[in-house]
Formats: sequence, structure tokens, C-alpha cells
Amino acid sequence: MNPSNRRQFLQHMAALSGMGAAAPLGLSLSALTEAAAQSAGSGSYRALVCIVLNGGNDAFNTVLATDATSWDHYNTHRKPADGSAGIALPAPGIVANGAAARSDPARLGGVLPISHQGRSVHAGRNFALHPALSNVQSLHEAGRIAVLANVGPLTRPTTKADFANATVSKPAKLFSHNDQQSTWQSFNAEGADKGWGGLMGDKLMGGNGAGRSASEAGIIQRSFTCMSPGSASVWLAGQTVLPYQSSTTGILGLGSAGKVYGSSALHGSMAAIMGKLQSDGSHWVPARNLLHSDHQKVVQRALQASDLLSANLAAGGSAPWATPAGAASYNAYNDDLLKYTSVIDGTRKTNHLAMQLQMVARLIATNAAANLGITRQFFMVNLGGFDTHDDQIRNHGERLTQLNHAMAYFDVVLGSMPAGDLRAQVTTFTISEFGRTFTSNGDGSDHGWGGHQFIMGGAVKGTEVYGTFPAYSTANSSGVFSSPDQIQNGSLIPSTSVDQYAYTLGKWMGVSQADLGSILPHLSQFDSSVHDLGFMKA
Repeated sequence: MNPSNRRQFLQHMAALSGMGAAAPLGLSLSALTEAAAQSAGSGSYRALVCIVLNGGNDAFNTVLATDATSWDHYNTHRKPADGSAGIALPAPGIVANGAAARSDPARLGGVLPISHQGRSVHAGRNFALHPALSNVQSLHEAGRIAVLANVGPLTRPTTKADFANATVSKPAKLFSHNDQQSTWQSFNAEGADKGWGGLMGDKLMGGNGAGRSASEAGIIQRSFTCMSPGSASVWLAGQTVLPYQSSTTGILGLGSAGKVYGSSALHGSMAAIMGKLQSDGSHWVPARNLLHSDHQKVVQRALQASDLLSANLAAGGSAPWATPAGAASYNAYNDDLLKYTSVIDGTRKTNHLAMQLQMVARLIATNAAANLGITRQFFMVNLGGFDTHDDQIRNHGERLTQLNHAMAYFDVVLGSMPAGDLRAQVTTFTISEFGRTFTSNGDGSDHGWGGHQFIMGGAVKGTEVYGTFPAYSTANSSGVFSSPDQIQNGSLIPSTSVDQYAYTLGKWMGVSQADLGSILPHLSQFDSSVHDLGFMKA
């Protein structure tokens, strides 16, 4: 680029950055590339919805082993001998004590038993959920939620001896928030730019946009295959697709309702300027060099994507995802459907996770109502606050209450969608960068490795605990745990890999075995008989 063109480009970009409402286009500009769609998806609509529990969810207090031996080891490490509250949850059947301190487990009541189908690996084991997960318990018993035990990043099957051996391959930078968030989503430490959700989207996006014009089909494939109503992470990024980001209540675009600062003329002028970045000294003209041309195409597609989606987005104040209200009066923050009752203080609070899932439901409904022809989609939503180094009983209880409400809300919404019951076509699953330590630091827990996850949907083989639930033990005087599953501070070595978790979900979505083998870098290190973990129906 010659100096004159470079100056013009930088000056124009600086001008655009000051336009306020013009800046967020909902779609990362780099998401819109010239890359062609890869292989097409087939069949009826299917979607994956990933719930990220940011901070490292304490698996030991989320899904618990309550058989006598496990329960004794659990209380040894989480219930202080001095009689202080600690972080050990009460046994099943104990009634919540509303007069107890908010940091006292007694305030929550006993853990909630769940059934399992007696797989030999779990013979003699009993399981339960955190007291705040009453809706999850009901969905599990109804067959629409399953538990996947002790899953985490692995480069190969790993034993306790392997962990202690510096020459044996292990995931990089274990116990680091940013690195393990990235590893869960991309199989690489922080800095990765492609995740397994996005790469699966690359393989399936060719089936999206059926029945639309070639131009619109391309926009739908690149823009609406992977979506996030809020912050998006690397999991949604592929070679060709990158996440389309909306807000939790609407589509981000150039101005609002076709206007910028109340002017439709200004909106039109800005749209024209943003798509024509080169000046001949008196007006903007089509780009004449590679950088300008590339940027021009990207901006034009971003504007087209925003216009296409915003013109067809299902109304926010409509059933089943909202309490119906007039279009001008609906406010999601005031909708009681999107509020939960705190297990800690009994107050009603807006659930931002439920708000994100409301937007996911609206986007799914838009596909059918506007005949966008989308057959495969990937969504990501987030719930933070799981880094519970202290005040764990209160903080963890509050976060799980939100998860409990949001998952039940989404199940009800999907069962009553305008196009019919979509629960068998949408699978929702949780991830978190790591579990936490079995030992307590007083009133919290520290960074661990393996953890337990939930999978929800009509296509899920529920009422079961999949994978292998870990054996608990009590540390000796040197702090060493005898369990083959526990390392320092009782943290878990995963017995199931993220690759296997992703394979099972990807297979259900229709990604070919060959493509899954290329997307999941460590899959070949695990016996092919256990690639599919068995928690999904065909």
C-alpha cells in the first residue's frame, strides 16, 4: 500500500471508530471470508448449546458420591474437625435450616439423590446433586439430563504414575484459568484461534441456507452457523465461520431500526462509506487495492448479515420464551420467567444465563419462521463466578441456582416452540475449565483438573452417570491420596477426555468420523470402542 492510500485508510478507520452505534456489527468482521462452505450437513435441524461455567466449577459439590465409603472420605476433607461450617454439604434428607448463616451448608439442606442404571463400573455407588439443583434432579430422573463424570483435557489415557512422570505427554499449563478455558475449547493453550465447535461448523455449514438466494445462503452459512448472545470464545471459531455475536436482547448493527442518530439518510451514507474505503479526493469510490477490496467485502457482508437477521428476529416479548407483552413495553429484565429465587437469601433476581438462553430460543425460532434454511447451529452462553476460593457455600450455591433455573427454563421453552417441540433437536451441555480440589482451604477450594458435566435434551439418554465416577480417598500424613484418581489436594485425573465428549456430541450433529478424527487431535490415543460415550441417541 502506498503512503497516500495508507493514510486515507487509517484516517477513515479512525473516523469509523468514533461513530458509536456504527461500530458493533454483531459479527466479527474477520468472520466473513472468501472461503467456500465445506461439506453439507443433512437431515432435520439440530443444534448444540454450550453453557460455559467460567471459573472452574467445584465438581465435588455439584455431583456427589454418597455411598458410605465415599461419603466418609468427602466429610473428612470438607467438614472441619473443629466444628466450623466448612464446605461439606449435608447428607440426603436433611431439611434446610433457613436460620443458619449464609455461609453455613446447613442453610442449603441435604444433597439430592439421583438414579443410575447400575453399570458395572458404578456398582455399589450412590450419587446426588447439590441442594440447589432440584430442577436438574427432576430432569435427570425424567430422562432428559445425563451426567458425564470426571471429564477433562487429556492428550492420552493418563494414570497417576503418568502424571508424576515428566516425560509423559499431558495438557500444557494445567490449573491455569485462561489456558485451560482455551484447552477445553480448542485443545491448545491461550492464544488458539480455532475451536472444535467452529471446526464442526465448518464441516456442516454447507447445509445451511437451503432455499435462499446464493448471496443470502453464503451469509447464513458464514454468519449464523455459530452464534453467541453475548461474549464469544474460541470454541465457536472455525476456519471459515466465526461467531456471530448479538446482545442478549437484540441484534447489534449499524445504528438502530435503519437509522443513525435518528437519521435514515445518515444510516445510508454511513453504510455506503463503510463499504467503499478509498477516496479519489472528492468522494468515496470502490476499492482499487487488495486490502481495501477485502475490507469492503467484509463490511458489506457484515451489514447484510445484520440486516437479514434483524429484519426477521422473533419478537422478544412472545411466548414461550417470555411473558407476552406489547412490543414497546416488554423488558426482559422485568420478566418473571427470567428470574430465579436465590437459595441463599430468598430474593428474586434476574438470571442473565436465562436471558442468554432466551435469545438462543429466539434465534432458533427465527430460522423456522423466516425460512432461513439452517440445519445445523452451534451456540455458546456463559455463566461466571465459579472461581470459589472462598465463601464457596454462598457463591457456589448462588451460581448453581442460576444454572438450575436456566436449564429448566430452556427445557420448557424448547418444548413449546412455535415450530413444535424442539427438545430432541437441541442438545445443551456444560463445560468448565477445570474442577477443584477435594481438600478445602477453609471456606473454599482451589484449582483442580477433572470435573463432572451435564448434558440435556430429548436426544440424551438420561437418568444415568456416564464415564467412570472417581474413587475418593483420605490423604495420609504426607498429604498423599491412595485413590488412583486423585493427585495433590485430591484433584481428579480425568478418566474421560474432552476429545471423547466432543466426539459423542459431534457424531450426533452429523459430523463424519473422518472429520471428527481431524478435528479432535488426541482422539486416536483412545480406544475406538470408547470414542462414543453412549449418552446420545442416534
